[in-house]
Amino acid sequence: MNGWLQGWGVDAFAWPWWLLACPLPWLVRLLHPVPRPQASALRVPWARQLQAIAGEGAGVAARSFPWLAWLAWCLLCVAAARPQQLGPPVAPPQAGREMLLAVDLSGSMGEEDMVLGGRTVDRLTAIKAVLSDFLDRRVGDRVGLIVFGDQAFALTPLTADRTSVREQLQASVVGLAGRATALGDAIGLATKRLQQQRNPDKVLILLTDGVNTAGTLAPQKAAQIAKDAGIRIHTIAFGGDGNAISLLGFRLPMGAGDDVDEAGLARIANLTGGKFFRARDTEQLAGIYAELDKLEPVSRQGAAVRPRIELYPWPLAVALGLAMLVLLLQKARP
Repeated sequence: MNGWLQGWGVDAFAWPWWLLACPLPWLVRLLHPVPRPQASALRVPWARQLQAIAGEGAGVAARSFPWLAWLAWCLLCVAAARPQQLGPPVAPPQAGREMLLAVDLSGSMGEEDMVLGGRTVDRLTAIKAVLSDFLDRRVGDRVGLIVFGDQAFALTPLTADRTSVREQLQASVVGLAGRATALGDAIGLATKRLQQQRNPDKVLILLTDGVNTAGTLAPQKAAQIAKDAGIRIHTIAFGGDGNAISLLGFRLPMGAGDDVDEAGLARIANLTGGKFFRARDTEQLAGIYAELDKLEPVSRQGAAVRPRIELYPWPLAVALGLAMLVLLLQKARP
């Protein structure tokens, strides 16, 4: 039965019991047969007109074309049973987390101590490459971008459009928000944006290569406010060997290295239930974001559903067409 229905493009009926009404006209005629008209005692030329006026011609159309009338009735029953076809599988939207990326654009991010694709690049260029791959994997999350220097600015709001976040990141340049580092203000701005969301899963990923040197909000105080708002903060201290000179293609360090507040960043992460990371090159940074994918896994996509497409207009239209045809044929008879 199912195979026969599918051959007609029908997968199921919503109200299949209506099909039981198909033989109803036949049963009515069987139980209550129409009496045959008795022979007229007097034949007159206008007998047909008198019968029409008296109503004796009612139901003639159905009696004259019983199969067409019965087929129209069956099609009406099929339409009432609501035949349906299953559409192609549609995956429901994924429900992810609210995630903000806070990227340091202070002057030190222009330091060229990273290697990307076999060539030396500045820190911000390396971050853009790694973050672009990270964004590709965050399907289902709503992601936003914050940049900070002397002050913190929101470049993109929380959105499922990761392409716009990537474009804004690629357009960012060193010094766009100032040359200093306002860590506390960046955390404060992210907290303000995230606590407005109803989703309880809120994450901030903070990446910097320096220490807090600007802003009005202390990093530890900002972290406490974020904790109270239920926001996890993962902190990344990023930077290579500090100032260096190039000699015959080799980079030689010229100093003790970067001044990164690793202890302060670790306290921020621990206080909010996040994790602290240290990256000294591009490979380590890529590994950190891979680890973040495990710590903040993307929610799995739900089971696909197949929408039901209603097909009842087709048998209904054919049934009405057959009914009109019966009436027209009856009127065309002499």
